[in-house]
Amino acid sequence: MIRLGRLFGVLALAVALALPAAAQTVGEGDRAAIEALIDGQIAAFRRDDGAAAYAMAAPAIQTIFPTVEQFMSMVRSGYSPVYRPQSVVFGPLVETAQGPVQKVFLTGPDGLAYVAAYSLERQADGSWKISGCVLLRDDRPSI
Repeated sequence: MIRLGRLFGVLALAVALALPAAAQTVGEGDRAAIEALIDGQIAAFRRDDGAAAYAMAAPAIQTIFPTVEQFMSMVRSGYSPVYRPQSVVFGPLVETAQGPVQKVFLTGPDGLAYVAAYSLERQADGSWKISGCVLLRDDRPSI
């Protein structure tokens, strides 16, 4: 059974991917900014700073979850490996027609391995925001 929070996350990603993609070429500086963004959101989750974590979400996500409380409830209920990871290792950044997707390998609070695929969206000011996250169990040993 899919948890409601995960369903909303998948729907948010589907909405983000369905939007027309502008050219989002990723340079080395962008790669560092994307890792810092995701790392910063995970750090905000760890310290229960919902406002900071929410600020890193793209406008489409903030439309689906219009308050910090709703966003954090979704994360706590459906994304515990992202909310409280034991370990975090950045994998490849894949450029897709819809924009970049950053793979992150996590060990969840349950000790199991997960892969989080973060979709990202460049903002008008050139910064990046997280436009979705698909979380899957990873059959490889935990990191």
